[in-house]
Amino acid sequence: MKELIVRTISGLLYAAIIIFSMYTTHEWLMALFLILAGITLTEFLRLVHLKSYISYALLLVFMYFFSYDVFDQNAIYLYLILTCFVNLFLLKDVLWTTKIPMFEKKKYITVIFYVISGFVFLTLIPFQQNEFYPKLIIGVFLLIWGNDSAAYLVGKNFGKRKLLERISPKKTVEGFLGGIAGSMLAAFIIFNYSEIYDLWVWICLGILASLFGTIGDLIQSKFKRQAGVKDSGTLMPGHGGLYDRLDSIMYASPFLYAFLLIVDYVS
Repeated sequence: MKELIVRTISGLLYAAIIIFSMYTTHEWLMALFLILAGITLTEFLRLVHLKSYISYALLLVFMYFFSYDVFDQNAIYLYLILTCFVNLFLLKDVLWTTKIPMFEKKKYITVIFYVISGFVFLTLIPFQQNEFYPKLIIGVFLLIWGNDSAAYLVGKNFGKRKLLERISPKKTVEGFLGGIAGSMLAAFIIFNYSEIYDLWVWICLGILASLFGTIGDLIQSKFKRQAGVKDSGTLMPGHGGLYDRLDSIMYASPFLYAFLLIVDYVS
């Protein structure tokens, strides 16, 4: 009970900070996510045993020129393609290899196209058709939270069949399906309180958030397993590190952004 209370309080504080920032200016939003990205990057570098000040410089450069003040839209498209390729390559390593090779070498590839890119595209999501929609980024977070919460509750109470036991022993097929249902419920609620997209768009976003969010969590679990640690950090009591909380949305954000680009193109 004590652990549940601690997890709930820290989770609510984290959610309140995120939601509050969405209704401020673009600069405040960027400042918040730059801080979150910096902390997450620190935890990731510690996890893969990489000491690098260059990584922080790269974070600043990419967040500024690819998100805050985009210098070339075609560069964003290229960065998106490369990011999706690297992320899918990480998925391949989770499914079919004993160890993630990028954990041992080419660490800057994961820094640029996994960690940094996750925050770049996360901050690009609320900017669609040259307009800023704060409700859109809140909606994406709610989809992820709906998936995580439902997956946890269903898996804990009804989970029997393991999803990928060698990576994450606690994840179950029932929990995964429950997460999709939770994300679908969140999509329906968001649609009723938002006028940005049609219901089918939110449903598709919910499915993508659930699928890629789960993959992102599994990838981080494999990184932690290779590093021999339980959590990426201790910043959030009851939850672990910030990387533990953002692993799902960080991995899913490029795919969600790509889907929204397609929706805007065909609409």
